[in-house]
Amino acid sequence: MYEALRAGASGFLLKDAPPAQLLHGIRTVATGAALLAPEVTRQLVGRYAARIRPAEGTPVGGALTPRELEVLRLLANGLSNGEIAATLVISQETVKTYVSRILTKLDLRDRVQAVVYAYRTGLVI
Repeated sequence: MYEALRAGASGFLLKDAPPAQLLHGIRTVATGAALLAPEVTRQLVGRYAARIRPAEGTPVGGALTPRELEVLRLLANGLSNGEIAATLVISQETVKTYVSRILTKLDLRDRVQAVVYAYRTGLVI
């Protein structure tokens, strides 16, 4: 998994993922989004947390609004856009907008880096 992500893979599902989840994963990655099976998120974060560091003097998540922090925490807990939307009672498009803003504000490449950032900075435990 680590080598695939280093080589530029945008997603990772377990080999026993059901066909519906596999199709969903293919469609998700095809749209340019990243996808990780929730079961491997903690393992991945543990390995890569040391590589993502906030800029010197920048407060942790300081550039983010309270709602963006809330979305980042849910994202880091492995929730999909649909699950975040249901939890916060907002549309999936709004979730996508929040995720995009989070990535831009924190200068992160994708959702994987956002999850690592959240764990590394203590936004989630």
